[in-house]
Order: sequence, then C-alpha cells, then structure tokens
Amino acid sequence: MTDHTPHILVVDDHSEIRDAVTRYLEKNGLRAQPAKNASEMDAALQGGRFDLVILDVMMPGEDGLSAARRLASAGGPPVLMLSALGEETDRIVGLEVGADDYLPKPFNPRELLARVKAILRRVERKEPMAGTLGGRRLSFAGWVLNTDTRDLVHEDGRQAALTTAEFKLLTAFLERPRFVLSRDQLLDITSGRTADVFDRTIDNQVSRLRRKIEEDPAHPKIIATIRAGGYSFATDVREVP
Repeated sequence: MTDHTPHILVVDDHSEIRDAVTRYLEKNGLRAQPAKNASEMDAALQGGRFDLVILDVMMPGEDGLSAARRLASAGGPPVLMLSALGEETDRIVGLEVGADDYLPKPFNPRELLARVKAILRRVERKEPMAGTLGGRRLSFAGWVLNTDTRDLVHEDGRQAALTTAEFKLLTAFLERPRFVLSRDQLLDITSGRTADVFDRTIDNQVSRLRRKIEEDPAHPKIIATIRAGGYSFATDVREVP
C-alpha cells in the first residue's frame, strides 16, 4: 500500500464488527483504521487524512447520526452509515443528515466493499455534487438563497430552515434549472451514490422541500414532476448581489 491508497476510518462500538471490517478492507487493498466511538473518530480525523468514514448509528455517547451531521456540516469526508435499524425511514434519516450511503446490519462484506468503492470512485472523479455554488446569492420565484449561510428568505420576509439534505437537493436544482433530472441522477448528485432501494428517498425529500418553498405544495409550480422522467426546476434562477 502507498500514501495514495484510500484510507478508511471504521467507527463502531462493537469490536468484532469493527475489527472484521478493518481486516476485510485491508485484505482488499485499502488502508483502514478502527475507532470505537465518536471521540476516537474526532481524534483520528484531527491526526490524519481519511477518504471515507464508515460510521455505526447506535453507539454510546454521541450517536452516529449526530456525528454524521457534524461531519457533513463541517465539509468532512464522505460517510457510509451502518445500522441494525433497517427500516426505510431509518435509512432516509441517515441520508438526510448528510450520509452518502446507508447499509443495514447484518450485511454482506462484499456489498460493503462495493459501496465503499462506489463512493471512492465518485470522490476520485470529483463528480459535480450539489452545493458547489459557494459564495453566491441566488434568486428564484421570490426566494433568495445564500449558499454560504444556507439562509433561504422570501421577498415577503418568510424564512425557510433547510436541512442538509434539502439544501443539497435545492442547490442541485439551482445548478440545473429547467433540466429534467431523474431520481437516479438526483441521488447521485446529492449523495454521490447510485440509486437502489432508496428510490423513494428523493420523492420524500422533494415533498418536504416543496412544503417549504411552494405556495401550494399540492400543485407545485417550482419543482415540477416529469412523468416517467423525474423532476425539473421549472423557474428561472438568477444571481443577486
């Protein structure tokens, strides 16, 4: 292995899982370092560079969802979440706090490795992710988004608080106004991964975003649904000083 070999931080309070994942990744040509909780994760991140964090949800002290949210807000490395909570709503929550992918336990090590490599390929290719509009103020349909502070304010004074997932989705649309974007494309742009069982994640996020920016979410005019296509941001976007 060399310094250019991807470096993975494996954060899990269960020593058997943590050590098994670490060994499996190293066996398959990656560098891996274990950490048993969020505190050890923070110490490792301060002491070295990591290309990906594999993060368990259920941990003593700070849980994985809180840690993933912190990493996303700080612009940290991508996160693959592991959890025994396998319901779709649990997975959606994981993605909404900023995780790049979510794998329920128990999992097949080969699937874990495939997902790790998929995230690493996206990072290596530097695919256009949502949120690349830093330092700008964008206006659409009476709203103004400050892409640095994430403040979204309407011309009538209303403010809309955006989650990390909603901000990524909105900036994905703002970067591509009037383009038809499939659910797969939106998942890849906002989460850096290929859609699979999470197809409904985008539908749920679009629904939540519509409730915040549409005058009538039941009859949306800003985010249009394209039959057999996906979604399109059906309004003009302009930069304001």
